[in-house]
Amino acid sequence: MKTAGIFTFKGASLVALLATSAISALGFIWPFLISEKQGHPQWIFLLAAPCALLLLMISVSNKELDSKSIALLAVLSALIAALRPMGTGAVGIEPMWFVLILSARVFGPSFGFLLGTISMFLSAILTGGLGPWVAYQSSAAGWIGLGVALIPRNVRGKAEILALALYGIIAAAFFGIAMDLQFWPWTLGADTQLSYVAGAALSTNFSNFISYHFLSAMAWDIPRAIFTASLIVVTAKPVLHTLRRAHTRAAFMTPIEFIERVKA
Repeated sequence: MKTAGIFTFKGASLVALLATSAISALGFIWPFLISEKQGHPQWIFLLAAPCALLLLMISVSNKELDSKSIALLAVLSALIAALRPMGTGAVGIEPMWFVLILSARVFGPSFGFLLGTISMFLSAILTGGLGPWVAYQSSAAGWIGLGVALIPRNVRGKAEILALALYGIIAAAFFGIAMDLQFWPWTLGADTQLSYVAGAALSTNFSNFISYHFLSAMAWDIPRAIFTASLIVVTAKPVLHTLRRAHTRAAFMTPIEFIERVKA
C-alpha cells in the first residue's frame, strides 16, 4: 500500500520554502562568497527565521495542514527533541535522526522539513543550548527531512530499508559538513594552514575547508553514520508499519463530520 504525504509544498508555501532554503544556504557558504573580511552575517538567519514561520502559517491557512497534522507534528517534534540529548557527550551518537528520516518517509518530505526544523529548535530550548548555531542546525535538519524525497515512493520491503539506511549515512555526512561550515571560519583563527582566509580565492578556502573537515570531523561523522544506519535497519520495519497505520487511521486532511442520529 502506498502512503502519500500529509501535504506538499505548492503556491505560496513553495515560495516560502525556496526563500528559506536560499537564505539559509547563504549562511553556510558565505565564506566562499565574500571578498573581504566582514563580521558574522547574522542578518542572513534573521531573515530565514521569519520565512520558516511564514511557511508554517501559510501551510495552515491554505489548509495544507489540519489540526490532526499539527498535533502529530508537535508530538514527533517533542519525541525527537527528547531523543537528541541522549547522545550528548558521546562521539557522533545521535539517536534523533532515525525518527526524523522514517517520519519523513511516511508523512512526506514537506512534513519532514517542518519536523526537522521545529524539533531541532525545540531541542535547543529544552537543553538550554540556544545560540547562533541553532539556526544552522535547524536548517540542516530541515533539509535532511526534505531530502527523503530522493527515495522513490514505490520502493518497499528490504529495498526500502536499505535505501533509508544509505540515506541515513548520507544525511549524517551532510550534517557533519554543514556543522563544520558553521565553525570553521571562527575555530582555527587566522594562523594555520587550514584556516579560513578572508579575501582568498575560492579554491584556496575550499581546499582549506575540505582538509579541515576530514582531519577534524571524521571522528564524529563516521560514528553518526554507522549509528543512524544501524538504528534504521533495526527499527525501520516496525516503526514504518506503526507510522503508516497511524497515517491511515488518522485520515489526515479529511474533514470531521458530525452525524446526527434520528430515532425512527
